Amino acid sequence: MISTSLKSSGSCCSKVDDVVARIERMPISTWHIKARVVIGVATFFDAFDGLAIAFVLPALVPLWKLTPTQVGFMISVGYVGQLIGALFFGWVAQRYGRVPAMVWSLLVLSVMSLACAFAWDYQSLVAFRALQGIGLGGEVPIAAVYISEITRAKGRGRFVLLYELIFPIGLVCAGFLGSWVVPTFGWQYMFIIGALPAILAVFMQRLIPESPRWLAVRGRDTEAEAALARIERATERSTRKPLPPVQAVVSTHEKPASWSDLFGPHYLRRTLVVWTMWFAAFLFTFGLIVWVPTMYRTVFNLPLAQSLQYGLITQVAGLFGTLTCALTIDYVGRRPWFALAFFGVAASLLSLWIFGVGSAERVLVVVCIAFFCSSVLSIGIYLYTPELYPTRARAIGVGAGGAWRNIASMIGPTAIGMMIGGGLENVFLAFGLVAAAAGVIVAVFAVETKGRVLEEVSP
Repeated sequence: MISTSLKSSGSCCSKVDDVVARIERMPISTWHIKARVVIGVATFFDAFDGLAIAFVLPALVPLWKLTPTQVGFMISVGYVGQLIGALFFGWVAQRYGRVPAMVWSLLVLSVMSLACAFAWDYQSLVAFRALQGIGLGGEVPIAAVYISEITRAKGRGRFVLLYELIFPIGLVCAGFLGSWVVPTFGWQYMFIIGALPAILAVFMQRLIPESPRWLAVRGRDTEAEAALARIERATERSTRKPLPPVQAVVSTHEKPASWSDLFGPHYLRRTLVVWTMWFAAFLFTFGLIVWVPTMYRTVFNLPLAQSLQYGLITQVAGLFGTLTCALTIDYVGRRPWFALAFFGVAASLLSLWIFGVGSAERVLVVVCIAFFCSSVLSIGIYLYTPELYPTRARAIGVGAGGAWRNIASMIGPTAIGMMIGGGLENVFLAFGLVAAAAGVIVAVFAVETKGRVLEEVSP
């Protein structure tokens, strides 16, 4: 028999405290795994579409006679759309719900991916990529918020990051398919594959309920009760035993969202630290890594197939980094892992500046090491950021952090396009110094959230 409230009167979950307590008593069940898979499919295609351009450009550079500056702008323009998408869909998720925000962002992503497949020249592809970026920027941050809000504190890091593994898997699959599809069928087919999430968007609202935490904070108590009861029933069916009694785990004070939730005395340090993490991590992840296949093609004059294969090897190294992080973060903690990862990126890239670039193979080995470390950050930050803000402002907080991801991703490729003529060593020096500075900031100022209830971390 499902207990529906902390109160002996049996009233439905009219308070955030009740919802939190009931979520905290639920073990991870097949329902949670189902939700992780459904949202994970969407995140997979977000990653796929985000990296598809890296495997399309080596074919387009000679076809359209693109300059390094044009390549950098082509990569960066998608992040202009993602910046808009992160902020806009963060607001949508905070006001209208997590699930509607994910559905609409997926539809935008899919429609514009199909449009990219029909681009007829450089200018049209730039325009379509910018619009596609709006959907790309909106889905992943909101998905991370949703997964965090349905998961209890115990084991949250492992559970969320195993979901986030879908993102690097999507990157690796983009590499596998890109290295085969582009030379065999043509670059357009990468974007056609990227349009498939539209099918999922049609069914998502039927497959998963709205976040009970968000519903309770918005005062929609009846809907919160219905969503939570649905999850509880599914959990009891999968575990084949009653849920344990509800125990109060935290006392919250309901109040409306305000700018103090990001910049007030309790949150300002967190905001500045996590914005630094978003910027520095993705300056490398989506700045340098998206450039790598084209770099092998244009700087080292490798054949198209080999350039794409080297890009794929880098993605596989990143996948191992994310898996290592997912399996250990609840033991090691957030702050030590993130600081170590930043220092690993810095040491790797600065070694290429100190000892020289040498050959394409040396760059491949060192960039793989750096991307192993960077991938810890690029998925870990989607776990960490939702933990730093209260439910009333969590989507806005993650959306604002995601905006810095996109700012970095706009700056990175463009900066490389401008610096690459002066030598690759200068590129690695600049990126390595940013990573080193971020590592120091995280080691000194980051807040540890391991094993703590969301409402305890962020009142």
